[in-house]
Order: sequence, then C-alpha cells, then structure tokens
Amino acid sequence: MIKLLLADDQALVRGALAALLDLEADLEVVAQVGRGDEVVEAARTSGAEVCLLDIEMPGLNGIDAAAAVRRELPGVRSLIVTTFGRPGYVRRAIEAGASGFVVKDTPARQLADAVRRVHSGLRVIDPDLAAESLIDGPSPLTGRERELLTHALDGAPVATIAARVHLSEGTVRNHLSAAIGKTGATTRSEAARIAQDRGWL
Repeated sequence: MIKLLLADDQALVRGALAALLDLEADLEVVAQVGRGDEVVEAARTSGAEVCLLDIEMPGLNGIDAAAAVRRELPGVRSLIVTTFGRPGYVRRAIEAGASGFVVKDTPARQLADAVRRVHSGLRVIDPDLAAESLIDGPSPLTGRERELLTHALDGAPVATIAARVHLSEGTVRNHLSAAIGKTGATTRSEAARIAQDRGWL
C-alpha cells in the first residue's frame, strides 16, 4: 500500500480526493490536513509516503510545504494537485522539491497513476503546463521583487510596504519599478496581478 497525505484547505475537495484515491487497491489515505504548515508533522506521524498538496493554503502554501517536506522528510515525495495551472507554479514547485504537478480536473485514474509514478521516484508534470512553462521561461523577478509585489497585491501604498518589510521607501520604489518593467505593467498593482497570473508569486 502507498500511504498518502492530502493537504487542501477545502474540506469538500479533500474528502472527494480521499474517496477517489481510496478506491484504488494499492493506495491508502492516512492523513488529511487543511493547512500547509501542518503537512510535515502530519506526514511524519502518519507515515505518509506521498503528499498531495494544493498550492493556496493558509499557514504555508503548497510549494513551500513541498520544500519543507523535502528538507524535513527527504524520503517522502510531494505531488502538487491544484486548480491553479500556472506555468510559473510548475517551475517553482519542481525547484522546491515537488516530484509532480497536476491539475485537479485530471481524471481519477490518471491521478492515481501519477501518485504511483511519483512514489516510484519518477517525475510527473501535466504536459500542457510543462510546455507552457518551457515557452514562458523562468520568472524574471528577483526574490525581493516577488516579496514586494506580494505586498502590493492588496493595493498597499509604498510607505506601508516599506514599513512591513523594513526597507526605505526609495528602495521599495526602485524594486517595484524594476518589477513593473519586467512584467510590462504600468502600475505596481498591475505588475502584482500579472506576476500572480503567471505563477511567479
């Protein structure tokens, strides 16, 4: 039996995935969590071998949770299963240590097969997303630019962002200007939305 952990903040989705995967003779869901920061401990205590992770979760997003799993439990594999099929997410997930990336509308049989392949040490990536990821290339944003654009998503003014990240307003403006140029946007809010849509944040 391959032991699975499901991490998704939507209980209904978690339950549906568990029901589908439990129908497979060789798969067993041994843990379910609704927060990304609960993944490592739940995987450790349940003996999960593959963690199926949503991206957008409270506490820790699925990409960061995959990185934590790789760091804390190197023998455990992670498979991102998400609604958000953004090419930038694929690259970030693989760099973080995820072994696979599929979207939630993947047929149940294909999802079960993806779990088996990831468990056996293979990498599984939705082919359409893989192609888009290659075409789009890596994110042009620096780590600091990504951080500041994340703060700009809610429309916060520069002074507020500067206070949040403990930088001068001038430094924040410079980084945001660079991010605006790299995304082809005209405002920091637009740059943040573009970066989010491409999976760079």
